[in-house]
Amino acid sequence: MPVSRRERLTRVLKPLAELPQFSIEEAKETCESSTRTVHDTIKDLVREGYLEHTVADEISRYRWCKELDFEPEKWIDQQIHGVQVTQTPEQDRPRERLLRDGAVQLSNADLLAILIRVGVRGESAVVGGGLIANRFAARLQDLPKCHKEDLRDVSRAVTKASYAQIMAGIELGRRVAEAETNNRLAKAKITSSQAAIEFCSQEFARLASDAVQEEFHIVSLDTKHKPIRTHRITVGTLDASLVHPREVFRPAIRDSASAILLVHNHPSGDPTPSREDHQVTDQLTEAGKLLGITVLDHIVVASERSLSIREQ
Repeated sequence: MPVSRRERLTRVLKPLAELPQFSIEEAKETCESSTRTVHDTIKDLVREGYLEHTVADEISRYRWCKELDFEPEKWIDQQIHGVQVTQTPEQDRPRERLLRDGAVQLSNADLLAILIRVGVRGESAVVGGGLIANRFAARLQDLPKCHKEDLRDVSRAVTKASYAQIMAGIELGRRVAEAETNNRLAKAKITSSQAAIEFCSQEFARLASDAVQEEFHIVSLDTKHKPIRTHRITVGTLDASLVHPREVFRPAIRDSASAILLVHNHPSGDPTPSREDHQVTDQLTEAGKLLGITVLDHIVVASERSLSIREQ
């Protein structure tokens, strides 16, 4: 009796879903299916971002992407029936939900589907948006750097027109974010340690809550101690031997800054300054005196709270 496509896919996915990682040979031994079905299924899962391909000791292996919640039955349904916008109830389509609930309620896949707008034969805009969102789930910041061919390799729904729409949407969003930042900087004025804490807590909120490594930034200030702009200097454990005054003050000189704020995060959540934090503060304060640029404060931002090393 012929085996249905659903059963063939189930025979591959059910055992593979229980393996954290595997090679092609291990997949063949584990799955009760033909070699071609195993190969094709793994290839599709890699293309859609559910599996990551790695090579270690010259052995090719695959592992499940932790950032994505893979549902085998749902995935099989999509392979068999497809996901066409016309098959989706109108009230559940991305564009209609945006108009009803607002853009903030939509997933990255939904937003990309709206930008793709029109799919191609065999792959809808919804599927294309999902494929791109999956591929860039852990590195969304890399999406603006992609060429049309890069995205076309991820989804056939990315045409010349839809690629232009995606890039235009990203650039407009970047300009809006930059305008919001500039507006916030224009309104701020650092007149005390508390003002510095409040400004840095807001400006570096992502750094306090999401960063997994220490990052060292500066905020350049004009003669009235109003922020000019922010600059990331280093990423990694803060150490006086690694934070060179030349790298710290170069952007401040370029901004014609009168003063600067030093800012770094503690991924542990505890903002208590370390001995190295104090050493960096003292070293850069002295270097600033030689350059005529005042180091007003050094703010440590963390998920628990933010604090001023000057106040400490």
